[in-house]
Amino acid sequence: MDLETVADELYRLRPEQFTATRAARMAEARTAGDRALADSIGKLRRPSLSAWAGNLLVHESPGEVEPLLRLGEGLRQAHRDLDGAQLRELSRQQRVLITALSRQAGQLAAQAGHPITEAARHEVENTLRAVLADPDAAREWASGRLVRPLAAGTGFPAMGEGAAPAPPRPAARTAGAAKTSKAAKATGPGKAEVAERRRRLTRARKEADRAARELRTREKAAATASREAFAAKKNWDEAQQRVSDLTAELQHAREAQQQARSAEQTARERARTADRGVREARRKADAAAEEAQRLEAPEQ
Repeated sequence: MDLETVADELYRLRPEQFTATRAARMAEARTAGDRALADSIGKLRRPSLSAWAGNLLVHESPGEVEPLLRLGEGLRQAHRDLDGAQLRELSRQQRVLITALSRQAGQLAAQAGHPITEAARHEVENTLRAVLADPDAAREWASGRLVRPLAAGTGFPAMGEGAAPAPPRPAARTAGAAKTSKAAKATGPGKAEVAERRRRLTRARKEADRAARELRTREKAAATASREAFAAKKNWDEAQQRVSDLTAELQHAREAQQQARSAEQTARERARTADRGVREARRKADAAAEEAQRLEAPEQ
């Protein structure tokens, strides 16, 4: 047994199974005399529901991992290159893939016996967005050992240095000034196009910021509603359990009542039988007494 094997096992389990299994593996390591391994296992943290669903996607659908990582690399490169056409196509792929993968994570969780809430599914989507935007987040998700959902940023990193050409130095007024001017005019449209792309990208990022803020607001509202629904469900479960307990008590009381009634009927029958026996014995006693008196009386 080693830490990697135990970690792979634990982060595949449903969250409610995590703690007990971790304790069992710690005990096994101590029994084997490996206290360092036991301490390392003890430091593994139980994942949240959405993090578990994200881990499940990695473990149960490994074929989906590489396409998402490649898409993230392409998106980041397109942002650095200010490639509008590529950005539009990859962004479309991003929306389709994130929707499909988050839905698949929900299905896998349900099949594993622990369906996730809508709020948790949104957290899975945020994790996937973070995977696309951040290579460090991508590596963390691909390990299949998330403890908490990853936070999606409001956009991709800004352009790298050199993404836009540096402005040319002013040309000296020499005999080659005309040629330089013509060259500048020839390169002018390229710079204008880059500037326009940068303006469009700035607007797109601002729109993405607004959309992300709205998403966070809606996610908070959904999380609050989910907590309230969970609390209401818990209260309902407790009330249902109380009804079940009272129903069982009532059933037991009815059975006891039936047994008491049966015992009473049996006792009454025994009492009636005993009374008949008493009357019969009294009749016989009276008859015997009369016979004795008759025999004792002197003959006339």
